[in-house]
Amino acid sequence: MPGDSLMLQVAPGAIHYSYSPDHAKFSWLVGLEWQSPQRWLLGAAYFNNSFNQKCEYIYGGKVWSLDFISDQDIFKSLYFKLTGGLLLGYKEPYEDKIPFNHNGVAPGIVPGLGYKYENFSVQLDALGGAGLMFTFGYDFK
Repeated sequence: MPGDSLMLQVAPGAIHYSYSPDHAKFSWLVGLEWQSPQRWLLGAAYFNNSFNQKCEYIYGGKVWSLDFISDQDIFKSLYFKLTGGLLLGYKEPYEDKIPFNHNGVAPGIVPGLGYKYENFSVQLDALGGAGLMFTFGYDFK
């Protein structure tokens, strides 16, 4: 539809708030996200979690511009994103690392702060009490 966009996003790793010897040496994410002109979105991501398990996040959400902070141009490209959906794949012995997990399925909420320049974006996502992840995206319009 006119005004819709499709974004490919990747993340090269995660930063944990605290060290654990169980953490994987390398976490990553690749995802695809559709956004409407009203800034509602649907997406799916495939990732290697902190414990080296392959997982998915299927979600919906919304993006809000932060241009109200200031009339300077830099703030016109700043945004806040909130997504919620299902996390799939956290299994034994790490099933209790995310709340409300049942047989590898749990609810997930991910807030993010991002900056968009033309078709490129960079975003900092909060991963609950575990850590942070930087994602990089490219919009296909």
